[in-house]
Amino acid sequence: MNYTGPKIKLSRKLGIELTQKSNKYMTNKPYPPGQHGATKRRVKQSDYGRQLNEKQKLKYQYNISERQMRNYFGKAAQLVGNTGDLLLQLLESRLDAFVYRAGFARSMYSARQLVTHGHIKINGKRVNIPSCKLKVNDLVSIKDKLRKDEVIQNSIRSSAPPPYIEISKADFSAKFLYTPSREEIPAICEIPLVVEYYSR
Repeated sequence: MNYTGPKIKLSRKLGIELTQKSNKYMTNKPYPPGQHGATKRRVKQSDYGRQLNEKQKLKYQYNISERQMRNYFGKAAQLVGNTGDLLLQLLESRLDAFVYRAGFARSMYSARQLVTHGHIKINGKRVNIPSCKLKVNDLVSIKDKLRKDEVIQNSIRSSAPPPYIEISKADFSAKFLYTPSREEIPAICEIPLVVEYYSR
């Protein structure tokens, strides 16, 4: 099941910004949530604890369930190449991840909502499945009806997509140019620890 709880609380727990709003709160309270968050003594994490923490970071950055994460890891493990890099490439080719990276939405959560509500097209066809896998040269666009939305316009205006995404702000569209390398994917986690976690 996808996470629907408080995003800022989760951001503080994991130590990463999951939404733009969480930046302000994490600056003011750079410690875990809870009554004893600021004063609690940090105990040394076990290897398993570190692996679990990195896996959770990756899972919540892409807003997917544990079952989906395991399935993606299984697919990556069957492919030829570095399993960690392949896992990230599979996650990055998801439609909701692309919508977020392109700047059509301000968070992965709102990107998922845009897709499920049927506001996104792939090569001119409406798609409402967030996990839909994009192929190289696929063109993703926003439905005409939503292009007048002020939130969408502001989001696109301030967007700065990674090099593997070519955006046309005038057309409210973006193209998936190529499969990115690990260095180009802005996911925050130690991917080798995630691989270790699922390889146990």
